[in-house]
Parts: sequence; C-alpha cells; structure tokens
Amino acid sequence: MNILVLNGSPKGENSVTLQTVRYLEKRFPDETFSVLHVGQRIKRIEKDFTEAEAALKDADLLLFCYPVYTFLVPSQLHRFIELLKASGADLSGKCAAQLSTSLHFYDITAHRFIRDNCDDLGLFYLGGLSADMEDLLKERGRTEAEDFFRFLLWRKERGLSEPKRCAPKPFTPVPLSETARPAMLSGGRVAVVADYDPEADGPVRALVARFLRIAPFETTLVNLREFPFAGGCLGCFQCAASGACVYRDGFDAFLREKIQSADAIVYAFRIADHSMGYRMKLYDDRQFCNGHRTVTMGKPVGYLISGPLSDEGNLQTVIEARAEVGGNFLAGVATDERDPDTAIEALADTLRYAVDHAYRPPKSFWGVGGMKIFRDLIYQMRGLMREDHRFYKKHGFYDFPQKRRGRIFGMYLVGAMMRSKRLSKKLGGRMTEGMLMPYKKALEKAEKRRSGAETADGSPSRT
Repeated sequence: MNILVLNGSPKGENSVTLQTVRYLEKRFPDETFSVLHVGQRIKRIEKDFTEAEAALKDADLLLFCYPVYTFLVPSQLHRFIELLKASGADLSGKCAAQLSTSLHFYDITAHRFIRDNCDDLGLFYLGGLSADMEDLLKERGRTEAEDFFRFLLWRKERGLSEPKRCAPKPFTPVPLSETARPAMLSGGRVAVVADYDPEADGPVRALVARFLRIAPFETTLVNLREFPFAGGCLGCFQCAASGACVYRDGFDAFLREKIQSADAIVYAFRIADHSMGYRMKLYDDRQFCNGHRTVTMGKPVGYLISGPLSDEGNLQTVIEARAEVGGNFLAGVATDERDPDTAIEALADTLRYAVDHAYRPPKSFWGVGGMKIFRDLIYQMRGLMREDHRFYKKHGFYDFPQKRRGRIFGMYLVGAMMRSKRLSKKLGGRMTEGMLMPYKKALEKAEKRRSGAETADGSPSRT
C-alpha cells in the first residue's frame, strides 16, 4: 500500500511527530511510505501545487501527521487543506487517517477538524492516533503505535471506515440593518481583530461595520489581511527562553501594543473548512510569542462570525475552551445565521458590562483541566521556559495537590474514623454536618452583609 504522509509540522524532517512515522516505516517494511513536508514547504506549495497533486494521485492512504497547535493543526497544514480543496484534486476511493503528538491539550478538537475535512474531500476516514510527545520513547507508546497501524490496515482491508457526518447545507447570511444605535460611551477600548477581504467578504465586513457603529466604547479595528506575516509559528521555542519571536516581522510588538493592550477583544471571521480560516489560525499560532502565558486573562472576548456556526460543534468547542483556558469571559458570539442585529447589540452591551464591572466567571473543566496540563509542563521545564515559569509562579498557577498538607492530613484522620466501626456508628450523620460547617459560616456572613452589620470585605459597617 502506498501511504502518503502529509507532514504538517513546520520543522519538516526534524518533527517529533514524524519520528512515529519513521518507527512504523521500520516495523512495517511491506508498506510504502512517502513524506510530503506540507508544513515546512507551504510557501512553495502555494506557488505550485503540481508536486503535491502528483503525490496525492499515487497514494492509497493519506496520513495527516502533525503536532497540535492551539486547539487545532498548525496554520501551515490548515493552509494546505485550503489549497487541496481549491485544487479540485480527485481523492475518491482513497482512505485517510491521522497521527498527532501533543500534551493531550485539546487534541480532540484538532482530530475532529481533520476528520471533518476528510469528509469534505470524500475520503474514507479510518481513525487517528493521539500520542503524547514522549510516547515513542516508552515500550507502551511504541506498542500503541503499532497496534494503531495494524488496526488501520485491518479496516482498509475490510473496507471499514468511520461514518460520514451530514453534508454541509447551503448558507445565506441574514442581512444587517444600516441604522445606528445611540452609543453609551464607557471608558474601555475594544480591539476588533478581523480577517476579511475589503473587496469581497461582504458578510464579515457588514458584521464588523454594524458592531463599530453601535459599540459603546472606543474601538480599534485590526484587519489581519493588512499585516505582513513572515510565516506561521515554527515551534522553535525561541520565545520560551527569551520572550521574543524568532521572526523579525514585528508581530510580537504589534500584538502587545495594538491588541493585547485593549480592555476587550472581538474576533471577526468567516467560517472556512470547519474553522476560523487559515489566516486567523496563523494569528492564533503566532501568539505563542507569549509562550504559555495567558497574558490577556481577565479581559472579556467576543466573536462576530459569518457562517452556519450552529452546524459546527467542534468550532463552538474551540471558541468556548479557548476563552476558558485564557481566563477570558466569553461575552457572546454574534453570527449572521438569524437576527444578527439583536445578537450584535447583545454582544456590545455584554462587553460594556464586563469591562465596567471587571466581570470574570469561574472556569469549568475546559479551563481548569487545560491549565493543569501546562502547569505540570512548565514546572518540569522551568529551566528552559523561564518567562512562563515566572508568570505561572506569580499568578499562583502551581496549585499542586501535594501542597495542601493540612487537607491531606485531615483526610487521613477522616479515613481512620470511617474505618472504625465504633466511631462510624457513633458519629452517624454528623460527618455530613461537619462537612457543611464552613458553608454555614459563609451563609452567616452573607446574612450579616445583607443586614448591614458588616461590609462586603468582612469589616464592620460604617453606617
């Protein structure tokens, strides 16, 4: 079988992910592997798709191989998929699979992105392997890689594949009103980061124009089409050690001065290939010039999206999880699916409230779990990621459970009492009552504050 490996890593042959492919190549010598470094050579492929088209024509199985970058695939692989669709290459009858490496930080959304695009391309999707970056160094990881590949061969031989999702429906954006609402000015500034062609992308332009007309605060519009990106993130980790990007196109300074200095950020784009589009993804990846530091935490964010977002569950997850991991309040998502005027007004009003009141809701599993993955990574690699380490230490992200010695000791005592039949019988339901004592104290404080006995911070009332 001819297997074409579409290597989406910008590091080319030096990709950690690709080493798993090289291992499989040695373990399965009867199969033919060829590698197309689409991530490293994307600029060349943009100019001439001929080499890629020839390689695709000869392949029986396409193996998407990539590291996970910010919830999805690297922007370079995203761009290749865009070019592949535009080329009109006939992939009928071919199979596809994927292999990624990451810290399992939203690998699920990256895998779903590839699978959805395989459906678009008419490929028979066989499955995927989501590996940790160091799995190949362990016996268990090597065994899992081999088992995965045998499973792919078995499925292909029997003509089995994952069921395809429903075909996308035609989408027509709902037009927006031209009337302006009187602005209620507040002291905040909102950066609108957009990706649209001023001459062609009418729906996105209309969403942005409507928001700017009614925004009750100062706004700064940044169209990513106008920034001279030198390229996508290279994953070189230069910024992790020095805090500066290896590119000299000025993006890191532009990001910090024009966008991250705002009190809130609104992103605007058209749904393309089940995501925010290549250029917005490039912008996302290049924000790694901040390393793993959530430098905009506490700032509300919003979205202006043209397209059928209600049909794109994976993109909805990316949007919500991205806000939670970053410590941002998602103030709203306005689309042109239905009643966009009302949705945009609600977004503008919610952003104003969030800025004026510094509103910041607690995180759910998406944010808490995601941050703990990087908490452990940064702590282990603090010798290299010095800027990240300082940031995590300063903001108290190193909340390791082993630090809570009092709670751990208390649980030993509770466990000992619960194992004693005599004590357990004597205590009865009072164990639960004891667990509720701290909550009762909190309710008592709330009652005192309501009655004016003390102020919100617990100090005596001055009235």
